[in-house]
Amino acid sequence: MKCFARRSPLRRALTAVTRPRLASARFASVLLVVTAVALVAGGAAWLGGARNVGDWCWAAGTAAAVVPAVAWVLSALGRGEGGVDLIAVLALGGTLAVGEYLAGALIALMLATGRTLEAAARRRASHDLRALLEHAPHEARLKSGDEVRTVPTARVGAGDLLVVGPGEVLPVDGEVVGATAVLDESVLTGEPLTVEREPGTRVRSGTVNAGGAFDLRATATERDSTYAGIVRLARQAGAESAPVVRLADRYAAWFLPLSLAAAALAWLLSGSAVRAVAVLVVATPCPLLLAAPVAIVSGLSRAARHGVVIRDGAALESLGRARTLLLDKTGTLTCGRPRVLDVAAAPGRKPADVLRSAASLDQFSPHVLARAIVDTARERGLRLSLPTHVTEEPGLGATGTVDGHRLFVGRLLPSADRPDWARAAENRAVLDGAAVAWLTVDGRLAGAVLLRDPLRHDAPRTLRRLRAAGIERVVMLTGDRAEPARETAAVLGLDAVHAGLGPADKVAAVRAERARGITVMVGDGVNDAPALAAAHVGVALGARGSTASSEAADVVVTTDRVDRLADAVAIAVRSRRIAVQSALGGMVLSLLAMAAAAFGLLPPTAGALLQEGIDVAVILNALRALRADATERIVLAPDVEALIHRFAAEHDDLREVLDAVRDAADRLGAGAGPEALAAVGEAHRLLSDRLLPHEYAEEHQLYPALAPALGGPEATATMSRAHTEIERLARRVATHLAMADGDGGPQAEQLDDLRASLYGLHTVLRLHFAQEEENYFSLAP
Repeated sequence: MKCFARRSPLRRALTAVTRPRLASARFASVLLVVTAVALVAGGAAWLGGARNVGDWCWAAGTAAAVVPAVAWVLSALGRGEGGVDLIAVLALGGTLAVGEYLAGALIALMLATGRTLEAAARRRASHDLRALLEHAPHEARLKSGDEVRTVPTARVGAGDLLVVGPGEVLPVDGEVVGATAVLDESVLTGEPLTVEREPGTRVRSGTVNAGGAFDLRATATERDSTYAGIVRLARQAGAESAPVVRLADRYAAWFLPLSLAAAALAWLLSGSAVRAVAVLVVATPCPLLLAAPVAIVSGLSRAARHGVVIRDGAALESLGRARTLLLDKTGTLTCGRPRVLDVAAAPGRKPADVLRSAASLDQFSPHVLARAIVDTARERGLRLSLPTHVTEEPGLGATGTVDGHRLFVGRLLPSADRPDWARAAENRAVLDGAAVAWLTVDGRLAGAVLLRDPLRHDAPRTLRRLRAAGIERVVMLTGDRAEPARETAAVLGLDAVHAGLGPADKVAAVRAERARGITVMVGDGVNDAPALAAAHVGVALGARGSTASSEAADVVVTTDRVDRLADAVAIAVRSRRIAVQSALGGMVLSLLAMAAAAFGLLPPTAGALLQEGIDVAVILNALRALRADATERIVLAPDVEALIHRFAAEHDDLREVLDAVRDAADRLGAGAGPEALAAVGEAHRLLSDRLLPHEYAEEHQLYPALAPALGGPEATATMSRAHTEIERLARRVATHLAMADGDGGPQAEQLDDLRASLYGLHTVLRLHFAQEEENYFSLAP
């Protein structure tokens, strides 16, 4: 069969969304052609001396608009809305009654033009939302043994093996099988660069296969997949009137009787029906009813372009008025995955060797800390050995043989006889809120790996932008312990922290904050879903978040970047401002024109032309919501983004240098023996060979490239000063080493300054790296 009996639910959704809009747009276009032809034909007849023929043409054009205008009024009344188009019907009938045929033809053309402009504006504004819908896959290729057959996506079940060909859209969420997949995720994330996904990696429906064919193991049905949820949101986008649009309807409720009263009063006082018709002409169609929906839909479209799908206009308008922001911690403000913070080594060992040994053993462990250790070792270019005889005890750790030595990596029981370096590592873990994975080699304690869920690089910039957009209060709601929560809050400058919360506690906190004003809740986990539903606006980070949180949310951020929330709020604030500005501005202009017409200063024909201009002006103003604004994030050139990615990758590689500097300082604390001096020498070698060249390249390549986008070279001046301080401290360490070589070892009076220089260098480097990652590297996707 060429076509299937059952269409995909996504395909039915697309048809339901697009068909009514297409029909309405076509009818408006036909009416515009008819009224324009009638107006031009009448004008030609008048110029040719056939005035009766001209009047008949204009009257025919006027009459052609009366029937649809009446239908629009009845349709609006049937929906319980104010029939503001009633003014248009009265104006059209009035011009026919008083013989102002040219004015009637102009009103008919104005009415058709307004409807056509509105349809075109909505079509343009909803382009990105339609793109989401039209992109929805409706077929999949199911693989059974050696046979591949095409089936509707609705028939795909979890566990099915699918084949995704080049250029095809992933029909459901799944896991890459076999070959590495090269994907274009721009529809979901807004980022144009392709990404590689290794076998075993989870991928989302809606992305495009930008490489060769690969197998996909379905992990969800079509209905439960990522893209289906986005399509459901897109269907609703704009379907419900936003409060600002309903505000326009309330204005229209008194604008209609005001217009009728003004027309009646003008007729009563002047005795001229023509003045009454002139008042009705400039009062219709009401531009505020055109401008507000166009601005709101424009905002929805622009947000979708940034990888943020907003459920409806009401959510967009509420987002633009929000003053309180509630945030989950894990996965929202932090990366949601542990990362290696530091590596401590026993005397006689190097931090890099400790990390390599721990990662070699942990390669077969499914534990989240083990995966973090392995990932960090690979990022630093360490060559891992293959472990043998590996066993793992849940909750304790893994044991195995690596390079002929018996290794253990995991949690040790509390003990009072730990060596000094181990107690220092424990203290550091407590102070930093980190977990510790200990390494023993042949039964002896050899090192420790400290791990922590790090702050997202884009989180500080995001919160600064949100406060600039009008957010006055930022509160963290987390189930995590109080100590790490307070540390994160201090770094970000949050107004309040509530730690140790369960789902019910989060809901209670959200309800308490709702009393202060419009409240936005942001989260990504299943436990966040009730809190998202309780807030005025729930925002789900859908890239790694749960289906439950996405379903409960009003806004879904489809890319794994929290700064897109700041984009959405800035767009919402601007769209709402433009909607109100356009609606009220158009209404004020109409009221002024009505006053002029009532006093006989504006005849019907001139009034019709003026009102047409007002309608066009407010629609064009509303479409400004589609354009970028200065409050949105900085957009960088591709070559600058490439530089950022390069230096960000180098930061990962240089963590080994920071570990070596800290290790050398620690060893000096135990005395200035040959082992400590060797550690200082190794740290100096790494500084000279790797770190200082990196800082020099940043200063002369990255910073000049970033300066234009950041507003000039002054924007990077403080970071350049940090480069100077890093170089000064590195030279100071080199001088101490030179003096020590000449004197047969460092003298007692050197030790304090050498140790202070190393600790100072480590501190400056950590701060400098964090500042660059927050201020510069977070600019690139």
